[in-house]
Amino acid sequence: MTSSAIPWISIVVPIKDERDNIQPLANQLLKVFENRPETDLAPFEILFVDDGSTDGSSGILDELTVHSTSVRVIRLDRNHGQTAAFDAGFRQARGRLIGTTDGDLQYDPGDFAKLLAYSDRFDLVCGKRQARHDNLVRRVSSRIANRVRNWVVHDGISDTGCSLKIFRREVVERLPPFRNMHRFFPALAKMYGFTVTEVPVQHFPRAHGVSKYGVGNRLFVGLYDLFAVRWMQKRCLNYTTKEVRPHHHSDHRK
Repeated sequence: MTSSAIPWISIVVPIKDERDNIQPLANQLLKVFENRPETDLAPFEILFVDDGSTDGSSGILDELTVHSTSVRVIRLDRNHGQTAAFDAGFRQARGRLIGTTDGDLQYDPGDFAKLLAYSDRFDLVCGKRQARHDNLVRRVSSRIANRVRNWVVHDGISDTGCSLKIFRREVVERLPPFRNMHRFFPALAKMYGFTVTEVPVQHFPRAHGVSKYGVGNRLFVGLYDLFAVRWMQKRCLNYTTKEVRPHHHSDHRK
């Protein structure tokens, strides 16, 4: 394999002040994907997107690129939020498949195997957190938000906040970039006719640091986003084309 070979998968990881989690997360991700059978045929890449970190995370990320050619770091000019970090990663990713996870070690990178088992049948495979380890406010607000979102946009997903996902490249190329987009990935994918499923994954308590992407916009501000997505669903252009070529017939008239 050459360095110019197209990766079979790109993993996009937003990072905002996760200094103590970066190295163990990188070690786990590298171990998982170095041992995948697909990696015998094509490389993989891990894209850490530094979303304006100020706690020393940036230096640790830079060090990772020195020790592994599979790691890339994309740095935003300042803190723009999780959706912008995902979008920046999607635009830089080169893989045929694109996976996502958080930088907080609350997911097991080994669970990507569960999602990959469905990636040949579905365009977007979403994790669904089992025995969720978040505080009561986050759990309740998330439960309400999921129900309201489903009621409005009918995406059929019970845990859209789970960041463990695998997309086919064609899906992320169609996703419209707007704030809080990541909460509507399944609805937007279905809007364009892509297939979506949900797979149970593990969830762990946060061991280091505090959550940077909070619940403040999960309910009230999110209502604006809900109706924006509903508006797009009703007016989405989703068609296929086929070029009509002229048929040349021989003239048998005498």
